[in-house]
Amino acid sequence: MTQPTPFLRTEALAVGFTDSEIRRALRAGELERLEPGIYLQATDSESFDSLDRYRIRVRSVGTKLSPGTVVSHTSAAALHGLTLWRPDLTRVHITRNRTAGGRRSAGRHLHVAPLTSGDITHVAGIPCTSVARTVVDLACTLDLDEAVITGDSALARDPALDLEIRQVLDVTGRKRGIAAARRVAAFLDGRSESPGESLSRVRMHQARMPAPALQKELRTPDGYFVARTDFFWEDPGIIGEFDGMGKYDTGGIEAVRTEKRREDALRDLGFEVIRWTWPELFRFDVVRARFDRAVARAGR
Repeated sequence: MTQPTPFLRTEALAVGFTDSEIRRALRAGELERLEPGIYLQATDSESFDSLDRYRIRVRSVGTKLSPGTVVSHTSAAALHGLTLWRPDLTRVHITRNRTAGGRRSAGRHLHVAPLTSGDITHVAGIPCTSVARTVVDLACTLDLDEAVITGDSALARDPALDLEIRQVLDVTGRKRGIAAARRVAAFLDGRSESPGESLSRVRMHQARMPAPALQKELRTPDGYFVARTDFFWEDPGIIGEFDGMGKYDTGGIEAVRTEKRREDALRDLGFEVIRWTWPELFRFDVVRARFDRAVARAGR
């Protein structure tokens, strides 16, 4: 798909449009304002969701940054294609390489912080923080759920980022949120394959459940593959599965049957299987109780 191109008010005026015509087009829904003085044809944006529009807006801002300033935080994560959980897309975040002068406006958040050459990269020509620096910045500023989901998605794409994230933390001095960022970095695991699996790990940690093995392959005694499980507690032999429900929506009744056969095969191997859904991630005491009952059954 061809990326739609925003245009500037100054460009429109230069080719003969007037401010009155621009205002009329905005009222009529023919134009969409991305930023003050930056517009997009409404027909170009009809197939885009809020994150698509945000990326276009970020790119528009990124083309006009002064030297020493880069796209950062949520905006950099959007450019890098990292998974964002319920992101606040109100402002475009940028970081300037200085120690004072940060500020926020209705559509922009200017952060000030030291930037090394290793902290900076480019995405489609736009200067922005590296993936590792972006993960650390978000771990300093977002809540645990959001930071882990984005960090896990980064490690899933490139496991080597674990070392880069730790290197960024090692050279970062005293900074608001840095202690939380270190805890987040130690918790990240790229084997979590979805936001729901990442949130499940957070909830298990908060519920003081034992840490499970992730993506464990299970086979019959003669070596035949049975399943790769989301979560596995070898002792006492419990399998945990997060049901995002998407596979059932797209696979229909056959997906349900396949999952039933898979679960029957796991139970035949002697394992207890527990499952949970999106709503239960927000009342996880239900899942913890389910786990405890499975532990009791497995110990009989």
